Amino acid sequence: MSDIRMAVSQSIPVRRLVVIGLGLIGGSLAKAARQRQICEQVIGITLSEEVAAQALALGVVDRASTSLAEVAPELGKGDVIFIAVPTLSVKAVLQRVKELVSSPEVTITDGASVKGSVLQDVKDVYGIVPPQVVLGHPIAGSEKSGVTASNGDLYVRHRVILTPTEETAEEHLQRVTTLWEGVGAEVLHLSVPEHDEILGATSHLPHAIAFSLVDTLAHDSNNEQIFRYAAGGFRDFTRIASSDAVMWRDIMLANSEAVVKAIDLFTANVTRLRQAIHDRDGDALLQTFQRAKAARDHFSKMLALREGIALEQE
Repeated sequence: MSDIRMAVSQSIPVRRLVVIGLGLIGGSLAKAARQRQICEQVIGITLSEEVAAQALALGVVDRASTSLAEVAPELGKGDVIFIAVPTLSVKAVLQRVKELVSSPEVTITDGASVKGSVLQDVKDVYGIVPPQVVLGHPIAGSEKSGVTASNGDLYVRHRVILTPTEETAEEHLQRVTTLWEGVGAEVLHLSVPEHDEILGATSHLPHAIAFSLVDTLAHDSNNEQIFRYAAGGFRDFTRIASSDAVMWRDIMLANSEAVVKAIDLFTANVTRLRQAIHDRDGDALLQTFQRAKAARDHFSKMLALREGIALEQE
């Protein structure tokens, strides 16, 4: 696996930002870009007139529409389209973009959590990977959803992974980098397979475990007592089980190979842990817990160092 490469922005300007999908991810980027004035205009596209009205009222966008066709003829060099819809809905949006946006100078990017499926969608729709397409994934989120959850500070000191291909044009890559750095994010590069394998283990697997744990306990006959007396650790770990169900269904299906691989590895480890508990093997349990504690402590130090460096640079 190759090393993660950090992007170096050349501050290529963003003229207009068109966000398709005004949920947490799209709405937060729109709100951040507008608050920080990193582009001339922020336009939101949503199928719901109610959501469009909310986005305007909440100051998430400068302008909102329920039709990309209304906006598409205006788009050209310097404009960015950000697709922020559930992973399995990206292909239909790309098809619409291809039909309506003819200029190859319009940058097209996305925020889907799985890059392999989106890359295949691009190939299916366009027949190639157009130089204007820059696939990406912001590593930030919340269990909250919808336009009302839009947070202008969501991406501050969070990482955004871009997965450029050989076909990706440098100008478009740098424009997307400018956009993300402009809202306070740190931009890194990975290949598509690397991204999906890493996120499958570090994000998709924990969500699968949290959903499964809460579902398991919810079907227990004593679930009211369980939830009544659950401690803070249970609350903190299972918080992500409140995440958008449709979005996570799509993620699991789109990245099924990597997620199944991660689940199999986790299952094997849990099976060994179960056996140690069954056998009352204190040494095996202690070794497992000590290894896990050391790894978690190391990870915490890395995070603290990274955040300290980021604060010094502000």
